[in-house]
Amino acid sequence: MENSGGIQASLSGRYATALFGLARDEKALDAVSASLATLKGTLAESDELRQLTTSPVVTRDQAAKAIAAAAAAMGLDPLTTKFLGVLAQNRRLSQIGAVIRAFGQLAAAHRGETTAEVTSAHPLTATQVKALTAKLKTQLARDVAVDLTVDPSILGGLIVKIGSRQIDGSIRSKLNTLAIAMKG
Repeated sequence: MENSGGIQASLSGRYATALFGLARDEKALDAVSASLATLKGTLAESDELRQLTTSPVVTRDQAAKAIAAAAAAMGLDPLTTKFLGVLAQNRRLSQIGAVIRAFGQLAAAHRGETTAEVTSAHPLTATQVKALTAKLKTQLARDVAVDLTVDPSILGGLIVKIGSRQIDGSIRSKLNTLAIAMKG
């Protein structure tokens, strides 16, 4: 496994690398990836879960019990559930979003894929994601895993980030460019 210095340099990257190593050793990469995808979706939808992961008022034991119950309700695999317990005990649940992203990058690299972080103003349909993935695969000449994020503040269009390259086709940036041009 190739670990980039960028992933391991961050706190969330070290946690993601540890989880990836355990999942790989236990041959549970697919199960952990699926559980993290479920967790990511639930975090996006549930204010209560987001508050649990970010609140400094919640004690370690309360967080561990609550996250174990949430993991059971979501049907997460045992390794991911234990990992979330470790994050709760170490008061690092606030890092879970970054850990999920870093784990996704590690898993994609393990599969020989490049990860493209795609931000859109509205959720993309399955057809749009398939077309975008095909276009990126053609451009990069390798398989591409797409990490989707929705950010209504970009107004429309897409922002695609692949490694250190970023393609900003958002309406927000086009309007900002126009405003700068009009100032003279």
